[in-house]
Formats: sequence, structure tokens, C-alpha cells
Amino acid sequence: MAGSGYGTIFKITTWGESHGKALGVVIDGCPAGLSLEESDIQRYLDRRKPGVSSVTTKRKEDDAVEILSGVLEGRTTGTPISLMVRNTSQISGDYSEIASCYRPGHADYTYDEKYGFRDYRGGGRSSGRETVGRVAAGAVACKILEQLGVQVWAYTRSIGPIEADMSRFDRAVSLSVPTAMPEREADAAAVAYLEKAKRETDSVGGCMECTVKGLPAGIGDPVFEKLDANLAKAVMSIGAVKAVEIGDGHQVAARKGSENNDAFRMEDGAVTKMTNHAGGILGGISDGDTVVVRAYVKPTPSIFLGQRTVNRSGEEIEIHIKGRHDPIIVPRAVVVLECMTALTVLDAMLLNMTARLDRIVDFYGRSHTWKGAAESRNFPQE
Repeated sequence: MAGSGYGTIFKITTWGESHGKALGVVIDGCPAGLSLEESDIQRYLDRRKPGVSSVTTKRKEDDAVEILSGVLEGRTTGTPISLMVRNTSQISGDYSEIASCYRPGHADYTYDEKYGFRDYRGGGRSSGRETVGRVAAGAVACKILEQLGVQVWAYTRSIGPIEADMSRFDRAVSLSVPTAMPEREADAAAVAYLEKAKRETDSVGGCMECTVKGLPAGIGDPVFEKLDANLAKAVMSIGAVKAVEIGDGHQVAARKGSENNDAFRMEDGAVTKMTNHAGGILGGISDGDTVVVRAYVKPTPSIFLGQRTVNRSGEEIEIHIKGRHDPIIVPRAVVVLECMTALTVLDAMLLNMTARLDRIVDFYGRSHTWKGAAESRNFPQE
């Protein structure tokens, strides 16, 4: 299976299946010297782990992360970092009845067509549980970005027809309520809506949003490596995401240029914008304003209502799915959006370090570092 790696300099490869022994990620390209402990990663994994509220699956997993390599005495060594989370609560028997048929809305059929074989236990690699590795790696990326003054925050924008009032935005609320919405009234309304859907044995979709604050202008490369293009790829790689928006997204299609263009102005000696319809990106390059990414998530495809499908023999049948499933994907996927955004932004920032010769000369010519190091080791000098 190709396609399990992401990134150019800060590169990750995720591994493992929903019902295998463990899942994890290998991070290559993390700079040496970053202070890193398992607790730094665990607080991100705790935001996506199952069984923590009435709006998540009843599957209980501690999702305890183990650092296997790349860290010595609490600091990264510059070598590959391997992170692992063991599966402890898988019940594969719940899936035995669907081993020979295709669940509507899932990847069962397409996996069979591609590989001629699939892991039917919870979807294998197509399960949302694969995102454990993404979140673990994203936690490391977020810690590096924090040292660069860049903050990446994600939250639930809407659940079904319930939308958060962004004039009441409160980051702390989004981290404390089960829906991950940034204001309490919307959270309460969304929980009630979800409870109704659960009683009807149905599921719900929604929208999540991520902002990046403190990102300097000039990050991202034109043409095929645009910052917004790479963000769109990263976000669309999250299972169940069906649409991505940057800034005002689809709303710009109904506007005139005079309404949509963000006027520039000077503020405290710096170039700023009067509005941010572009979502912090112009020409595929960050403009110094807040980057805004929005992702639309489909309803959980595993529902307990009877559904029509076919089996591998080509017979039309009715399926009744068993197991433990989220009535909505969004609240646990919010941190996945946050981490995929962080991975993309950090990689773009590292790539940007070679964009201008004057900055390379400034860095390497600042203090004859290499000459002094060579002399101290008695290396011959030219």
C-alpha cells in the first residue's frame, strides 16, 4: 500500500490498523534539541480518543503513547522519532457478519476492487483510528510551531443545522465541551440534536474550522506547492471530509471583485489588510493574516438502520451493522484537522528557509561557526 507518508522535510509515515496490535507514526526530519515528553503528545491524543462522552463511540481506549526512538533525556536527537499507541479494546467479532459484503458509505467495496483483499475488522487502514498517528505527529509539530510564535487552533463550527455564534468564540469552551464547539449555547443545542439522532439510530455531519495565527508572510510556494493547495490535500486526506474551504470559501463565487478583494493598509509600520476574505493566503503564499481552513464532514456511515447493499457474490441483501460507532465524527476529528494543518504549515516553514540567498548567507555567515568547529577538532583548513 502506497500513500502512508506525508511531508517533505518534516515527514511522517503512519502505520497500523483499527483492530491490529497497535498503531503509530514515524517522524523524520524533526530538528534535534526539542524538549519532548510523552505527556506533550498525550494531551492531543486525549482529545481524539474514544469513549469520553455521550457523543462518541463506547469503545474504550486509553490511547497511551509510547516514544520508542528519537528522544534522549527529554530532547529530540534529530533521528527518526517512532511513536506507538497499543490497541486494547478491539472486538473484531462485531464485524464478522460484514466480512463478505460492502457497508454503504465505507471503503469496503473500493478496497476490494483495488487490492482484492481487505481488513474488514473496523475498516483496517480506512478506519478513523488511523488518525492516531497523525495526531501524535501533529502534537510534535505544534510544539515546534509554538516556539516560532505560531498558534494552530481547531474547533467545531457546526453540527447538523446547529452553528456556533462566532461572536461568542471561546477557545477554552471548545476544549471542555463534548462537541468541541467554541460557545456553550450551541454546544447544548448540538448535544440535544445528537441525542435525537441517536434515538433514531442515525448519524449526523458537520463542519470544523482551523485557524493559524502568527504565521509570517511569505510561507508557501507558487504553482504546485501552494500553501492552500497543500492544506486542501492534507485536510481532504482525513477520512469523511468531503469539502474544504480557505477563507470565505464558496461565498466568494457570488461576489464582485470590489467586494471580495482585501484592501491593504499600513499599521505600526507593517503591511496589513483591512479584511481577510482570502483566509490569510494570496497566490498560494501566506500574507501574514490569520489562515482560516474549514472542513465539511459527512455523517458517520455506520448506522444501525437497515441498509441495502450487495455481497462479494453479487447478491443484493439488507445489512444491519453492529459494533460501537460515533453518532458524529466531527468532535473527535477536530484535533486531527488541527494536527494536519500544523504538519503542513511546519513543513512549509522549513522549506521556506532556502527561499532567499540573503537569509542563507546571514545564517551561515553569522559567526564562522563551521570554521571554528573545524579548528577545535584539528581538522585541516583550506
